[in-house]
This record gives sequence, C-alpha cells and structure tokens, in this order.
Amino acid sequence: MEANKTIYELHEEHKTWLNKLLFYKDELKIMDNRILEVAKKNTSKEVQSLADHFNNQLIIQKEQIDILTHDIKSHELYLDAVAIDNHKDINNQNFVDHKKHRESIAIFEKLFKDLRDELIDFLSKWM
Repeated sequence: MEANKTIYELHEEHKTWLNKLLFYKDELKIMDNRILEVAKKNTSKEVQSLADHFNNQLIIQKEQIDILTHDIKSHELYLDAVAIDNHKDINNQNFVDHKKHRESIAIFEKLFKDLRDELIDFLSKWM
C-alpha cells in the first residue's frame, strides 16, 4: 500500500529535488571544464577517446536532469491545480506518494555518483 502525504510534504520534496538537480547541473559544468583541461594537455588518442566518452556521458546526464526537472515541475503544476480547485479543503487532503519520482531521483543520483567516481579516476590518471 502506498503512503499518503500532504500537499505540503510533496511540495517540499519537489523543492529539495529541484535544488539537487540544479547542483548536479552545476557540477556537470565543472566536470566538463576538467575534461577540457585534460584533453588540451594530453593529445594522445587514448585520452581524446576517453574525453569524448566522458563528454557524451555528461550530455546524457544533462538530458536526464532536464527530463527529471520537467517531470517534477509537471507534478508541481498538477498539485497547484488541485490546490486551486480545492483551496478550502487542501489542508485536509492527502495525496498518493510520488514514488515514481523518488525512484527516478535515486537512480539518477546513483548513476551520477558512479560517473563522478569514474571521472575522478580518469582525471587523477591524466592531470
């Protein structure tokens, strides 16, 4: 059975997730700069190939951030509409927990951490 939450609890989770996603997006920029530094200093085919690999992974992660952000904002709009329609009773209403979003964020964070660890290994070898 799925847990129920208030609109305020769901909204707070949305805010937390959106802030995390902004942080990850900033971190992608830093990662990209580090990859560029290494690629400029090391022109070997191995390094260039690895730099391309990491650049592609960063693009994929950015796309995932955009998708997750869109999904969360869409759910927030849904909650806003419900709050407007039921403004008198919204404090007493419970909503089904947004388990799908929570799972998506958890998966993203694990993949992001794995990528970050892999990139750190690459950078430590070639910087």
